[in-house]
Amino acid sequence: MDYKKLGRTGLKVSPLCMGTMQFGWSVNESDTHKILSATLDAGINFIDTADVYSKWVVGNPGGVSETFIGNWMKQNKIPRDQIVLATKVRGEMGKGPNDQGLSRVHIVNAVEASLRRLQTDYIDLYQSHWTDDDTPVEETLRAFDDLLKQGKVRYAGASNYAAWELMQALWTSDKNNLVRYDSIQPHYNLLHRDEFERELRAVCVSYGIAVIPYSPLAGGFLTGKYRKNAPLPESKRAEGRKREMTDKNFALIDEMEVIALRHEATISQIALAWMLADPIITSPIIGATSIEQLEENLGSLKVKLGEDEIASLNKLTAWTDADE
Repeated sequence: MDYKKLGRTGLKVSPLCMGTMQFGWSVNESDTHKILSATLDAGINFIDTADVYSKWVVGNPGGVSETFIGNWMKQNKIPRDQIVLATKVRGEMGKGPNDQGLSRVHIVNAVEASLRRLQTDYIDLYQSHWTDDDTPVEETLRAFDDLLKQGKVRYAGASNYAAWELMQALWTSDKNNLVRYDSIQPHYNLLHRDEFERELRAVCVSYGIAVIPYSPLAGGFLTGKYRKNAPLPESKRAEGRKREMTDKNFALIDEMEVIALRHEATISQIALAWMLADPIITSPIIGATSIEQLEENLGSLKVKLGEDEIASLNKLTAWTDADE
């Protein structure tokens, strides 16, 4: 496993990050533990979660993913220093007016709750899940800075920030000598390139921001299980993939299948290999819900695409200024 630096920091993370949004949603706790153990055994040391996972599911109070991870570490006596543990704050975790957002009061309360669920005394990477228009950026960053000084957080990051919002945060950190965001989690994959590539990519390159893309397989569409004129597969997210079912995207899947056959790989491995070939990408977040899926995702690390193959995929998924 070739580990990579998290942006400009000295922290080393695996080239794939285990995302845990499905844990407690479509994956039970027993299977979660098995997947996490296999993940660590394979050399992946980077695990990402969020306090709100998966509160949108009926009967899920939020915090379940963090709880599963904490139980796994304790029951399996996982050495804490062998894991880079990332979680996020911002979402609604209660009914009170201060039970969400990026205010000092919510961040201070939320980090303590996450530490309890994770059964640890520090979080390696604490991230703003998305922006909060009700809270000054300086207030958020001062709260993060205090957590760093207290040893409860090692690094700070952001998710779902536009380029100008990330720049605003970086300027605020520089002006006030506060901790800065050293990573960003953008929504990025072959089908969804423009949001990151328009402006955010240039900011990350210029300021040494680690890029940890989520949904690198476009919610499963880039696995090849969705085919033209074929019935939808049985999946909790299948209905949400209908908007991707266009002639253009099916043509992309056909090309990816040709490239996959050439490399004796799978379509999903090609999707990940395309992303891994870009030096700006630090660690795509995979969402394996079984050990078989994990092993398939790991196979992408062995796939080295040729320049002509990358160019072909780029051409098929190119965006223009007219795209929304």
